[in-house]
Amino acid sequence: MKLYTSKVVAQWIGVTERRVRQLRDEGVIQEARPGLYDLQPTVTRYIAYIGGAGKESLNQERTLLTKEKRKAAEMDNEQRRGDLHSTADVERGIKTMFLNMRGRLLALPAKLSPTIAAMGDDKGRIFDVLKEAIEEALEELSTSEAALAVQEDEDDAERSQDEEV
Repeated sequence: MKLYTSKVVAQWIGVTERRVRQLRDEGVIQEARPGLYDLQPTVTRYIAYIGGAGKESLNQERTLLTKEKRKAAEMDNEQRRGDLHSTADVERGIKTMFLNMRGRLLALPAKLSPTIAAMGDDKGRIFDVLKEAIEEALEELSTSEAALAVQEDEDDAERSQDEEV
């Protein structure tokens, strides 16, 4: 059995000597003795290595693509059923809820000041009126129906404007 240096092996398989050492370190090829290689098994192992590398990565890519397509189809189905909402829809709903809350809170002084002024110094009744008004405003924040109803009205208005153009 004749043994060859990494320089000869590199020439036979068409790589650099450094790459031959890397392949040895990776376990793709094996030295028969330190710095020397048996040419036939080395070339055979290298061919098997380069032949399998492309197939494996292609199969991995196909698997990943199939998984992503399945996820996209599942998301489409969830969206059609109403179990999944787009980020823009959620943001619009939350924005509408907070705008409604802001409007309700800013309206409290104008709405309640005449009532509170008529109560004089009756702190218990003033407290009850303020508490009831605040709870009413907070109730709106705890339910999404009011915000979504306003959102649908806005969407309908946007659609009719688009149709007119």
